Amino acid sequence: MSKIDPTKLRSYTWFNGKEYYNFSRRANLRSMGFSREIFFGKPVIGICNSFSELNNCNAHLRGLAEAVKRGVWEAGGFPVEFPVISLGEQYMKPTTMLFRNLMAMDVEESIRANPVDAVVLLCGCDKTTPAMLMGAASADVPAIVVTGGPTLSGNYKNTPFGTGTDGRKIFDLHRIGQIGAEELQEIEGCMVRSAGHCTVMGTASTMASMAEALGMTLPQNAAIPAVDSRRAALAEQSGKRAVEMVAEDMRPSKVMTRQAFENAIAVDMAIGGSTNAVVHLLAIAGRLGLDLVLDDFDHVSRRTPFLVNVRPSGEHLMEDFFYAGGLPAVMRELLPLLNRDCITVNGKTVAENVADAPCHNRDVIRAMDAPLHPEGGTVVLRGNLAPDGAVFKQTAASPEFCKHTGPAFVFETYQEMHDTIDSMDLPVDANTVLVMKNGGPKGAPGFPEWGHIPMPKVLLAQGVKDCVRISDARMSGTSFGTVVLHVSPESAIGGPLSIVETGDTITLDVEARELRLHVDDAEIARRLAVRPLPPPAYDRGYGKLFLDHVTQAHLGCDFDFLHAVKPKE
Repeated sequence: MSKIDPTKLRSYTWFNGKEYYNFSRRANLRSMGFSREIFFGKPVIGICNSFSELNNCNAHLRGLAEAVKRGVWEAGGFPVEFPVISLGEQYMKPTTMLFRNLMAMDVEESIRANPVDAVVLLCGCDKTTPAMLMGAASADVPAIVVTGGPTLSGNYKNTPFGTGTDGRKIFDLHRIGQIGAEELQEIEGCMVRSAGHCTVMGTASTMASMAEALGMTLPQNAAIPAVDSRRAALAEQSGKRAVEMVAEDMRPSKVMTRQAFENAIAVDMAIGGSTNAVVHLLAIAGRLGLDLVLDDFDHVSRRTPFLVNVRPSGEHLMEDFFYAGGLPAVMRELLPLLNRDCITVNGKTVAENVADAPCHNRDVIRAMDAPLHPEGGTVVLRGNLAPDGAVFKQTAASPEFCKHTGPAFVFETYQEMHDTIDSMDLPVDANTVLVMKNGGPKGAPGFPEWGHIPMPKVLLAQGVKDCVRISDARMSGTSFGTVVLHVSPESAIGGPLSIVETGDTITLDVEARELRLHVDDAEIARRLAVRPLPPPAYDRGYGKLFLDHVTQAHLGCDFDFLHAVKPKE
C-alpha cells in the first residue's frame, strides 16, 4: 500500500494540533495501553459492531471484530471497535422495523462524530445490514461491510430444514395436532444449530446478498456460513482492505451508484430475495439522493430470470448455495443483464470480480437458459386497492392463486386476526381472500412482519395449505404463500385498504400486475369519507418522532428528514 500523508487523514485534526484537546485525546488513547507510535499519524479504522446477546444472529460478531483488527494491523492501520444498537429480529417488540431508522442514525452519527478514516460494518440480522448501509451512505466515509453469515442448517431425523420457512410449516402441523409438544421441543433443539442468521433466503440472507451486489463487500461475503473459518478470513481481508480504501478515498457514494442499485435489484430477482429488500433498497438509495422508485423493481423483474433454488422459493438452504458457488456464480450468470463496470470496494469492477466465478451445482444455481421461473421473484402490483403499489413474491406463491377472484374476509387489526384465526367457526374457504388492516408504518406502528397471516386452522384441518392474503404489513423473508404485502397508502392514513368490508370481491392478477377491489369509485369515496382514522400509537419520544416523519412503504419507510438533499442547480 502506498504511504498515506497523515495530514490528509480525516482523523488528523482530532489528534494533531496545538489545542489542549489534541494532547488530551492522545493521552486518553494511551490510557488504554497503546503506545504513541501505534496510532499517531496512521489511518484509524472504526469497527462498527452490532454484537448483542439479545440478537442471536449477531452474537458471534465479537470474534469477527478480532479478525478485522488483524487485517487492519497488518495493513498499517489502527483499529478501534465501537458498539451501535443491535436489532434482534426474534426478540424486539413491536418490531425491529420500528427501530431500523434509529439504528441508521446511530451508525451515521457514530461515524460522523468520531476520528475514523474508514469503517468496517459488522452486521447480520435482517435490519442491521440495511441500517448500517443507510447510516454509512449518509456519513459517506470509506466503508466496507462484513455480514455474520447464515447459521448451520437445521437437521431432524436426517432431514435438513431451515429456520422460519420450515419452522412455520412444522408449527402449523403442531397447531392441528399432527406434531405433539414433546416432538416440537425436540425439533426446537436442532432447528438453529449455531450463531448466524436464517439459513434460507430470508431478509438477512437477501440483504447480505444486496450488500455484495451493490459492491459494498468482498466477493463471497453473502453466503459463507457463520461458523466457517473462511468467514473470519474474509473479515481479516476486509480489515486490510479498509486501510487501503482510505488512500483511495473509496466512499459509499462512489460505490452505491444508480447503476449499482440496478445490479442489486437484478440479483434480488434472480435469488428470489425477500420482499423486504424493496423497502430497504429504496431507503438506502434515498440516503444517496438517487431516484429509485418502486416501479424500477418491476421493470427489472420482468427481464430477470429466477435462478436460485433456495427456500422459501426453492428446495435448498444457504449452506448449499455457498457450496454451489455463492453470489459470484449468480452474478456471472447475470452479467449480460448487469452494469459490468460498476466499481466495488475491492477496487475491481463487477465483471472483474465474477468473470471466472465457478458454479459447482446447477440444481442450486441455474443457468440463464434453464431458469426456475422466467421472471424475477418479486413483482409490483397496482390498482384501486393499492394506488401507490404493493409487492408480491411470485416465486413463493401457489400458481393456482396467482390469478384469483374471491370474497374478502376482513380483520380490522392484527389482534383481531390473532384472536380468531384458530376458530373452527371462521366463515372462510379456499376461495376467501383474507384482508388485514393497520399493519403499515404508522398503523401497527412500525411496519411489522404480520403480513404472513397464518392459514386459518379450519382450512388447515381440511388440507388447504394456501389462500390469498392481503395486508399493508410486511412479512418475514423466510415466509411463503400467496401473500400481497406493503399495500400503499396504508389503511391507517386513509388508504383504500381501510374501507374493504367482508364480502367485497377482490381480484389478484399477478400477470397483469393488478390488485383490484370490485367496488365503484363513488362507493370507495363514500366509505373513506365516513371512515375514522385510528388514534396515534405514541404521543412522545422516539415513537412520536417515527409517526411524525416516517414515509410510506413505496418510499422506503425512512424518515423524511434523512433523505439526501440534492444541491440546487
